[in-house]
Amino acid sequence: MTKKRILSGIQPSGTLTLGNYIGALQHFVRLQEEEECYFCIVDYHAITLPRNVEQLRENKRKLAATYLAVGIDPEKATLFAQSDVSAHLELGWIMITTSYMGELERMTQFKEKSKEAESIPAGLFTYPSLQAADIVLYNATHVPVGDDQKQHLELARDLAQRFNQRYGETFVIPEPMIAEFGARIMSLTEPTSKMSKSSLVEGSYISLLDDLKTVEKKIKRAVTDSENEIRFDAVNKPAVSNLLTIYSSITNKSMAEAEEHFAGKGYGALKTEVAEVVVDMLKPFQEKYEYYYQSEELDKLMQHGAEKARKVANETLQKVRDTLGVGFTNV
Repeated sequence: MTKKRILSGIQPSGTLTLGNYIGALQHFVRLQEEEECYFCIVDYHAITLPRNVEQLRENKRKLAATYLAVGIDPEKATLFAQSDVSAHLELGWIMITTSYMGELERMTQFKEKSKEAESIPAGLFTYPSLQAADIVLYNATHVPVGDDQKQHLELARDLAQRFNQRYGETFVIPEPMIAEFGARIMSLTEPTSKMSKSSLVEGSYISLLDDLKTVEKKIKRAVTDSENEIRFDAVNKPAVSNLLTIYSSITNKSMAEAEEHFAGKGYGALKTEVAEVVVDMLKPFQEKYEYYYQSEELDKLMQHGAEKARKVANETLQKVRDTLGVGFTNV
């Protein structure tokens, strides 16, 4: 059976949360055993709005160390930084020329972020076209997406199809890959909102680098409800359902098994056990993270990943150049 080719990119915008781990990273570790995976640190996307240069450098290193610490194996998957593969920018321009202003204006994230800016950077407007290039550059068959990225993947599909129709079959049309369960971990204080590190309420999210005592306190202070019955009901019991989702996702128990495990127990027991499994997961992760963050091995592994990525990306880019009739020399 032919393997799927998976492409996923994460912006280096700060420390990831437990929600990022459950919704994405732990699935990536599994996928690398089954499929052909490319995991990209999309640092060019991170500069669509002004960034502190030193902070960006640190965030890139933190994200690379996080990938490695959760279990991404550079021999099984290709881990690299977008800026280390120049083909992203060249194909990004080509995909911009394939895009229409109207479809870029309809992007929800552009609408939201542009409200906060006095002047709107052109990169904020066109970055979905670069995102499309990121995907088709590696002939990705599937892209893991959350609810907030479905629209951008649809645009990538539209642009790839438009290019193929204009110039001939060139790009693979990517399919979305949406986790059926655990893809959306909610805030510990506002369980109807997604867990996010941008929240002003620090107790609402768990950073993967939080002190373990802090993690325990945050979970034990998580809101619940007045019933004291532990069952999964995302509509009527969102807070308890969120804690059950965290427990189930980390222990690899089904939701039915998790509910059975907590049958007859109170919310105190639920919070205690959730805190225990999260801490047990984070402790070895944080030890590995510190090793990679401080080690020259991280730099060597990222260079190795960039070399692997360049080979595939340049083959696709050369095919595109030949199709378009541009250039006198090969990439």
